[in-house]
Amino acid sequence: MYKIKNFEKTGKKMYLIQKIFSIFIYLVIIPIIIINFVILIQSYINPNGIPSFLGYKTFVIISKSMEPTIMTGDAIFIKEVPENQIKINDIISFHDQGDMNTHRIIETTKEKGLINYITKGDNNKNPDKNKVTYDKIEGVYKYKLNGFGSIINTIKDKITLVVLLIFLILISIHQVNTNKKKLIRKEKRYIYSKESKVIL
Repeated sequence: MYKIKNFEKTGKKMYLIQKIFSIFIYLVIIPIIIINFVILIQSYINPNGIPSFLGYKTFVIISKSMEPTIMTGDAIFIKEVPENQIKINDIISFHDQGDMNTHRIIETTKEKGLINYITKGDNNKNPDKNKVTYDKIEGVYKYKLNGFGSIINTIKDKITLVVLLIFLILISIHQVNTNKKKLIRKEKRYIYSKESKVIL
């Protein structure tokens, strides 16, 4: 009896571990793979553009210009928005002579029917030299993950996508084999129980 109970406890623990692992795969691994696929397809379709997922884009901050609001090494999420939704005090990510900056809008001007945004880093003494027009804006800052820059870069890497796909395939094969073994054990128990009844 002790051995049977002990076996049942071990089986329940293994079942719980498998459940937690399956939840992790469905909530973390598969979404990462889907996001990477979308980003990869977009990068091939529009190699000069910055890929997005559901309108969101991610950047890793590499300068101190927005500290302490946004720290170096933070991963930020920006969202594409219509021009009429952009306002003073918004933090925007924009192209500036080949670089990508993330600064705050402190003022707007209008020239020849176009709105020009004057930006400044929270940690900078002076505003940026170049005015920003809407066509240079990638999106408005929404939220950040403190210190997650390197992790986000790893997740977005193509090698990560390949590794995760291989991992998912191996896990799927393992689950198929495990289910087959469970089915075989059930069939054996069923046959054994029928034979026992016949003997009795």
